Amino acid sequence: RGRSAPGAALAVLPAVLREALAWTDAHRAEFALPDDVLEPHTQVNATLKPLGELAQLGSTIRRTTAPGTREHELAGELVAYAWEQVAAGELLLELLRAEPFAAYPYEIYAAFAGYGLRHEGFEALARPLTATRAWAHTEQHANRQLGLVNSERRVGVVTHTDAGAVLSRTWLGGLSEPWMFEGPSGYALTHTVFHITDWGLMPDRVPARIDGYLRTWLPAWADGCLESFQWDLTGELLAVAASLPGPPPAELLDAVWPVLADVQHPTGCLPETGVPVEEPAPDPYPFIDCYHSTLVTAFAAALSLRSLRSPGQTDGSAPGRERRTA
Repeated sequence: RGRSAPGAALAVLPAVLREALAWTDAHRAEFALPDDVLEPHTQVNATLKPLGELAQLGSTIRRTTAPGTREHELAGELVAYAWEQVAAGELLLELLRAEPFAAYPYEIYAAFAGYGLRHEGFEALARPLTATRAWAHTEQHANRQLGLVNSERRVGVVTHTDAGAVLSRTWLGGLSEPWMFEGPSGYALTHTVFHITDWGLMPDRVPARIDGYLRTWLPAWADGCLESFQWDLTGELLAVAASLPGPPPAELLDAVWPVLADVQHPTGCLPETGVPVEEPAPDPYPFIDCYHSTLVTAFAAALSLRSLRSPGQTDGSAPGRERRTA
């Protein structure tokens, strides 16, 4: 892909962020939890997962945008809406009681806890559960285990294992052959970075060898995603690029962001995959096919703006205590 003019990303990013957040706000009712969300038949991926993503990505956008801006205020409103949907944590407590062996209630709660929204009853029950042998030996893929470690950091408890040891077992931590990159490994890679950096807030947690590897291969991977119309994964790769320590990979951001801006529909949404709709329809895609890619685009845009405007700046939040293992 040809080299873009310097500053091309900054020229489109404010509008991309503004419009993606506006679409999300206009569709916030689609994130509402159904009345039967606690019933066993409820589909978690269609109910709690989108709401948890709204909380997680919204809180990061809030923390990486300037106070007083509409984007900052709107991101805060969306997180507050998500907190209302879980009854200020009470619903997550009920989930934890019903499924003490499941990690997802804890991970959703951690998205709020990292933002400062807490529920004493949830933490009182979670504390002994996360100290069990079963919790420490939950069988998961390595990048998912990193997510659990980051959730523990956010809640402020001793982590059940050493993040560095887990990182070494991931596709990214092993510096896998770059030509083996494809969809599942791509998402595993992006989430590995999100978990070790606390969703882009702590870039300095990225080890130097991984930083160098990503700076070398992200351009090729992003180019491949653009060619195959993988817009959601493209957005996640851009978020990764903006989560690296030190100077941002400006050439990559300048090359890819204008393309993603062209994919964005006038309503503000982006499809996860496929040929973009150009007609000015009010809802060009089903919600389930565009909410995540639109949220990810807003998240990546906020991180990219921070990275390009304030190179090397981190959030500065203190990490939780970690239990070191041999």
